[in-house]
Amino acid sequence: MAINAVTVFGGTGFVGRQIIRRLAQTGAAIRVPTRNADRVLPLRPMGEVGQIVALQWDGRNLSALEKLVGDVDCVINLIGILAERRAGDFQSLQAKLPGHIASVAMRQKVGHFIQMSAIGADANSPSEYAQTKAAGEQSVLEAFPSATILRPSIIFGPGDGFFSLFANMSRFSPMLPLIAGGHTKFQPVYVGDVAEATSKVMVEVNSRGQTFELGGPKVYSFQELLRYTLTVIDRRRLLIPIPMGIARLQARLAEMLPNPPLTRDQLRLLQRDNVVSSDAKGLEDLMIRPTPLELVVPEYLSPYSALAIKAPIV
Repeated sequence: MAINAVTVFGGTGFVGRQIIRRLAQTGAAIRVPTRNADRVLPLRPMGEVGQIVALQWDGRNLSALEKLVGDVDCVINLIGILAERRAGDFQSLQAKLPGHIASVAMRQKVGHFIQMSAIGADANSPSEYAQTKAAGEQSVLEAFPSATILRPSIIFGPGDGFFSLFANMSRFSPMLPLIAGGHTKFQPVYVGDVAEATSKVMVEVNSRGQTFELGGPKVYSFQELLRYTLTVIDRRRLLIPIPMGIARLQARLAEMLPNPPLTRDQLRLLQRDNVVSSDAKGLEDLMIRPTPLELVVPEYLSPYSALAIKAPIV
């Protein structure tokens, strides 16, 4: 199936940038709704002149959706948050907005819809993040039954919110926290593989109405990932188990910050493993060989290394 034009909501984020880079290679015209058009400027060199276009949108003006998705072959929704800035953000952005976009896409006769969700999306989860991710999936499928749902585990790559976060933390802190004892399991997936999966399900008819869980080739515990991070950057730090009661108190205090490093809802999310289900369709079903994190992480964590030498200022 040929794709001539696509609208990507959330295209300026960590995952969105990589997906747009991959989509630009297909030659498709790419629309990127955004509050700040300047955030699209770094994306434009990824394509030909005029191929990647910013569309002004404040994120809450639902009446503008008709113009944003009109005359495109596919709509991709990547909008998601890990923490609320305002009460109700999870509900509005993750539970309700995907359905609104999908409804408009259906009315506009868009050929396909792709919803980026997350492993762990579950209406019965103790985490509101996971609950609203599940609600978002449901609202999309109710409006656009042939939509494809993508559920990645934690995503790694340059500028990610996991390895880069803890590597940077280790530069200033003598210890790293083992939340929930460090036993929670993850199956980290490379952002390039997520982008490739998005590109494939966009054109493959057999992906319609399917859900794919995206994970890397290996499962790790939270503690194993922290130890690996410290090994890569050649730093020794204490890994201290944090009792859940203390962690909740710290998270409650952190939530007073504009960009909290940890929230109580994220603690609830850590109570469950984040791995691909045994019966789920995954990267292999899309003929994508998962990339081991060991092939990618050392390169982009090198600036955090204890052995890194700063270049002289000229």
